[in-house]
Amino acid sequence: MDEFFTNLPTSHLLGSVPAVVAEENSPKTYQVPEANMQTFPPNSGSGGGNSRGYQTLSTPEEGFEQQQPSNWKGVFSISSYMQYFNVDTDIVVSRLMSSFYPIGGDFFSKIDANPDLYGLVWISTTLVFVLASFGNCATYLIQKNTDNSASWSFDVGYVNVAACSIYGYAIAVPLAFYFLLQYLGSNASLIQFWCMWGYSIFIFVLSSFLMVIPVEILRWITILGAGVDSAFFVTSNLKSYAEGSDLTVVLVASFCLQLALAIFIKVKLEGNEDKGWFIVFWLAISENQ
Repeated sequence: MDEFFTNLPTSHLLGSVPAVVAEENSPKTYQVPEANMQTFPPNSGSGGGNSRGYQTLSTPEEGFEQQQPSNWKGVFSISSYMQYFNVDTDIVVSRLMSSFYPIGGDFFSKIDANPDLYGLVWISTTLVFVLASFGNCATYLIQKNTDNSASWSFDVGYVNVAACSIYGYAIAVPLAFYFLLQYLGSNASLIQFWCMWGYSIFIFVLSSFLMVIPVEILRWITILGAGVDSAFFVTSNLKSYAEGSDLTVVLVASFCLQLALAIFIKVKLEGNEDKGWFIVFWLAISENQ
């Protein structure tokens, strides 16, 4: 019976598989095309400029693209300015210490590879809050000494005056000298100017704390000494950008502006603190007695 079923023709039946006949002695190889592995998922967005479709593994990894400030699109992009805040604590401290040496004249060589705007922003902000705090503290002490029953309110005018003067000076003055030196034919860098002027006003932050001493002549010596030191620091670093008669104009102008900033801080922002800080020391002595 088994031989009968095996001899029946089955090629016409559904699902039948014909026998494989070896035509060659050696097995036939199948050439597989080279696979091109792809990363998933693909970038979304078919019509946008950033869409790149599927990316193969051989494609180099795309880094973070920064918009250059020279392009108008880059001016309004935050990524354009990230490179100017790429500094660590050691670099900032070293540049702060360099701003105390008025006749070094090598600050631009130190920041040539990596000028930063960190000092410009945070030093100016610190100076604004220090001056505004001291001004309001003085008015509070004066008012409490004259009339204890009177209510006191925070004077926002100190913050406004300090912010407009300090930020305006730190931004507008380097910008003005940049255009002046460009007009005189010098290859100046605006970022380096902002960096240098930002660190030059750090000495005023320290001098503001020293001016709490209730001795008027000592306070004037402190603020004028800070102004002279800051002015020499600026002028010594600007010597490499001007020559001849142009050098005298640039140096005299920068020196006078730094000194004028020091006098403005003393007269306008801290001029009303004399009586206030005297009251602080008088109350302290009275309580001890």
